Amino acid sequence: MLDLMYSERALAAQMSVRNHRFALCSEGDELLGFAGYEHHYGRPGHTRLHKLYALPEAQGSGVGRTLLLHVMDEARGAGDHRVELNVNRFNTARPFYEKHGFRVVRDEVIDIGKGYVMDDHVMELDLSHGPEEHLA
Repeated sequence: MLDLMYSERALAAQMSVRNHRFALCSEGDELLGFAGYEHHYGRPGHTRLHKLYALPEAQGSGVGRTLLLHVMDEARGAGDHRVELNVNRFNTARPFYEKHGFRVVRDEVIDIGKGYVMDDHVMELDLSHGPEEHLA
């Protein structure tokens, strides 16, 4: 799965072929986390948050929040009014997204091959509300 989605080759393809954007969060020379996202994903007005990761030692420090707010600002700047993402049903990050205004809109199971499935909640955030409403 790591090779399928996160190898250097896979990330380069995402940036060029699928027009992914990446944001990095660092302190000095230390990389603390990153987000991968795509504007106008699937239908007009939607930005897709594909990835958001913070190093374990950076979790709880605001890195995830900083990255998420960056993606929200970028989505607004691109003219999108919603941000959507998938989060595994058993991932402890779901409350993080809910705290920032995301809600579950449906569940889906996706066979991604080689014996792997994604058993996910699809979550969505309506950006038509002011940014202060997403800072709970």
